[in-house]
Amino acid sequence: MSSTGQTRPFDIGSLGGAEPPVIPDRDRADGRRPVAWNGSADIGLLVLRFVIGGLFFAHGAQKVIGMWGGLGPAATAENLRGYGFVAQADALAWALGIAEMAAGAFVVLGLLTPLAAAGLVSIKIVAVAVKWGTVPLYAAAAPDALEIDLLLGGGALALLFTGAGRVALDRGRTWQRRPLPYSWLCLVIAVGIAAVVYYLLRG
Repeated sequence: MSSTGQTRPFDIGSLGGAEPPVIPDRDRADGRRPVAWNGSADIGLLVLRFVIGGLFFAHGAQKVIGMWGGLGPAATAENLRGYGFVAQADALAWALGIAEMAAGAFVVLGLLTPLAAAGLVSIKIVAVAVKWGTVPLYAAAAPDALEIDLLLGGGALALLFTGAGRVALDRGRTWQRRPLPYSWLCLVIAVGIAAVVYYLLRG
């Protein structure tokens, strides 16, 4: 690359950025405009974080302090017993609510996003596993259907791989600049946590 190419201005978009995009050789060769990260993607991820993280936080608050018509810890524990978590239902109700609130807040802030999203993914893996075959798929058929768990879990999984975007406290962190290895590691952690909860705490 010539010195001119190395020092030319970089359009970082309206929401900022720290590094220029890497332009593949094939895009330079045929004159096509390279596909690079942009402010539009940052806005989309910000919306996704607020929706997914905010809903998880709200669900956690419903479990822990009964906000917004929630069950509260005692009724949440009873609900967990109905799904087979008998011995540890009370402790698990508190742990579940607090985890949803903490991880949901971290996702909204864009802080430690892959790890926070992994915690939310693990919660929904367990939820889908215990409900599978016993409740309908679509929310129109039953209030406790799988549809909501799949949507929230899928949103958290998407954020685990995409990261928080540049409008976040994670901006410039290693896991944002090189997300894929951290994403796979956090996914393994999520599956591991879900397996421990499902196989060791159920029954």
